[in-house]
Amino acid sequence: MFTLKKVSGMMLAFALVGALGACSSDEPSAKVQRSEEKTGYPNKAITVVAPSGAGGGWDLTARSFAKVLSETKLVEQPMTVENKPGGGGAVFMAEYATQQVQNNDMLFVNSPPIIINNLKKEGNSPYGYKNTTPLAQLTKDYGAIVVKADSSFSNLESVLAEVKKDPQKLTFAGGSAPGSMDHLVSILPAYEYGIDPTKIKYVSYDGGGEAITALLGGNADVIGTDASSVKEFLKAGDVKVLAVTSPERLAGDFKDIPTAKEQGIDAEFTIWRGVFGPEKMSEEAKAYWEKTIEKLVDSNEWKTEVETQGWELDYKNSADFKKFLDDQEKQVQQLLEALGMEK
Repeated sequence: MFTLKKVSGMMLAFALVGALGACSSDEPSAKVQRSEEKTGYPNKAITVVAPSGAGGGWDLTARSFAKVLSETKLVEQPMTVENKPGGGGAVFMAEYATQQVQNNDMLFVNSPPIIINNLKKEGNSPYGYKNTTPLAQLTKDYGAIVVKADSSFSNLESVLAEVKKDPQKLTFAGGSAPGSMDHLVSILPAYEYGIDPTKIKYVSYDGGGEAITALLGGNADVIGTDASSVKEFLKAGDVKVLAVTSPERLAGDFKDIPTAKEQGIDAEFTIWRGVFGPEKMSEEAKAYWEKTIEKLVDSNEWKTEVETQGWELDYKNSADFKKFLDDQEKQVQQLLEALGMEK
């Protein structure tokens, strides 16, 4: 959940920490059980929407979710992934909450923006998680502060020192609108460094993939994004990751990347990702997905996919996920109030 720490008299430092660890099972994947009883649902193809462009965290999560469910035969109906970008997820939410309210065959993935977009002042959405049926939290990821490989900046403090001298000199970018997740990843370290976050130049793109393209094309100096979405660019030597917002260093490809906290900036930001259904999803469909997703997260195939993508398992079932979102909504409101971004 979000944890807000009081810094210089204001509660701001921000961590999305899941209370429940990922389910783990050492059972062979061949023994993954299918749903115990045959029901009428699902009886047609399932669409999983990533409400962003290709290449970002939502897109990768949706594709991994659909792929592993199909490969394990946990879902026998065809599964397709659709990208529906716009407004950091707000455009799709407007459609989903009004036109797909009973569509059991359309799910979507999301993360903190489903709360943030509903509560922020600028470009806010009238729709949020309460206009859905939360089905499960799947994983957690962390924020990353990223520059091009040939950037003159070699650590987080060097960027912040430059911004403190002239907040408009550098262009920060992210795959979500101002006040949304990538924006908060970008400005949280600056705030902790004593910089007025409202003065920082931030440009939004539709998804992390577009933000990375802007960075590599020289249209942005720094991006705030989720660590997993820059993993391949880091391995290819295209970018430098100056800091991750995890409480401790990450493993694998990020093992040599220092945390913001190591560099004296008390900025933690954990990015959960979950799957949602329509607000008026049938009880039959909800029960089906609750059972199916629980089996998914226990499968060796899913564990391998999560590790490959650089995520961490952090499963919450439907009831626990809903309670988590209720609690988090109150804390996000506090954060946005501290930044002067609440509606």
